[in-house]
Amino acid sequence: MTEGYKNRIGNLIRDARKHRGLTQHQLADLLGTSQSAINRIEKGHQNLSLEMLARIGAALDSEIVALGAGPTHLRVSGPTTLSGTIDVKTSKNAGVALLCATLLNRGRTTLRKVARIEEVNRLLEVLTSLGVQCRWLNDDNDLEIVPPKELDLDHVDAEAARRTRSIIMFLGPLLHRADVFELPYAGGCDLGTRTVEPHMAALRPFGLEIKATDGMYHAQVNRAVEPHRPIVLTERGDTVTENALMAAARHPGTTVIRNASSNYMVQDLCFYLQRLGVTVEGIGTTTLTITGLEDINVDVDYAPSEDPIEAMSLLAAAIVTKSEITIRRVPIEFLEIELALLEEMGLQYDRSEEYDALNGHTRLVDLTTKPSSLHAPLDKIHPMPFPGLNIDNLPFFAVIAAVAEGQTLLHDWVYENRAIYLTDLNKLGAKVKLLDPHRVMIEGPTSFTGTELVCPPALRPAVVILLAMLASKGTSVLRSTYVIHRGYEDLAERLNQLGATIETFRDI
Repeated sequence: MTEGYKNRIGNLIRDARKHRGLTQHQLADLLGTSQSAINRIEKGHQNLSLEMLARIGAALDSEIVALGAGPTHLRVSGPTTLSGTIDVKTSKNAGVALLCATLLNRGRTTLRKVARIEEVNRLLEVLTSLGVQCRWLNDDNDLEIVPPKELDLDHVDAEAARRTRSIIMFLGPLLHRADVFELPYAGGCDLGTRTVEPHMAALRPFGLEIKATDGMYHAQVNRAVEPHRPIVLTERGDTVTENALMAAARHPGTTVIRNASSNYMVQDLCFYLQRLGVTVEGIGTTTLTITGLEDINVDVDYAPSEDPIEAMSLLAAAIVTKSEITIRRVPIEFLEIELALLEEMGLQYDRSEEYDALNGHTRLVDLTTKPSSLHAPLDKIHPMPFPGLNIDNLPFFAVIAAVAEGQTLLHDWVYENRAIYLTDLNKLGAKVKLLDPHRVMIEGPTSFTGTELVCPPALRPAVVILLAMLASKGTSVLRSTYVIHRGYEDLAERLNQLGATIETFRDI
């Protein structure tokens, strides 16, 4: 094992450890070794056997250092000019919320055109381990879910559960199914320390108490406790709102949730609950009033709407490559602020008349981009709860700002780590200055040049790097792209259909 290879492997192990939120000491405990040994490994000063690499891969639950087929990488040839037409796929975040919500129903749920992504796969593995029958019906990604009479909560798939943060949304539905149960700690993207306390505060009025020990959430439900006043959420979070909604759906009384998120995935969940027979008032506002049902047993068919974050990804791809493409089925009500800001920056595009999504509620349009010369906005770009600029769309403005004339300040006030990953654009030739963990200053325009990078462990920044590679001169390599597959279905293949040259490969 050469010194260069040892350094590279050490860096991959360090990044995977940080992605899992572990200290060197904690990883050492999992492997039965010392912290000093982990330190040597990460610095590239330690020879590693195949057995130790396999053990590290298992401990970190990371494809980065797994044996066998190994991680997938992308090789991008650029610069690219895109052309053609592409449809936006259904919402990842709505899909995972709806999968959790199927546990409220004792009947059959059929979900239409579900995003076939790794996050969904992990949740299906967890549901299957509980005894739920999950079946893909066709090539359109229609999914049938039939719960058992009694859930097998003693054999939850811990490995799959720890690979998704969405597992925390099982708390709301499961508190109606069992007085005592356990769930593994949630995993997913590395976005900094995001406390689960807002979830606990939202669910305590329904009698749920959680103790977190030994890598598990230990849940106990006191049936004598019921909401006696409106539930006021301390943060207007999407998953917190969804957990409270699902808890209220099986509470036979009326529950009021204030400071609720009105974002796209929350609205899709509300529309699904209405199909179950639950009364939900105030959809699209910050006050939701839910009159639940003690028992739900209906066969229901529902189609989640399209994903505004994927739509923004495709829009950013067109902008940075100065391409004319048509993006169909764009959920316009969740992109209006972003488009207004892009218009201020100089983007030119055509827009169709509005039409309804398959859920019968969400407004869609088709957008055709025009090659445009952009300039920096006058004010900083920062996210806000809906109907403001979406927090998940903020990273795309980093690569857009990099090709715009002037200085752009991005302020990501929610996540304390995600802005840091945007500085990886510098390795492609951008000028991104990290001001603090929440703010970056970007100076453009940029002439991107290809290079080799390890994929950031956060979904949206990872896609941002891929989009910059489309605009880069020469060949780029993006390594260990599992995180992209968590949130996007066949993204590289679909970009290739628009004229990109992206090759998927593995190391031998």
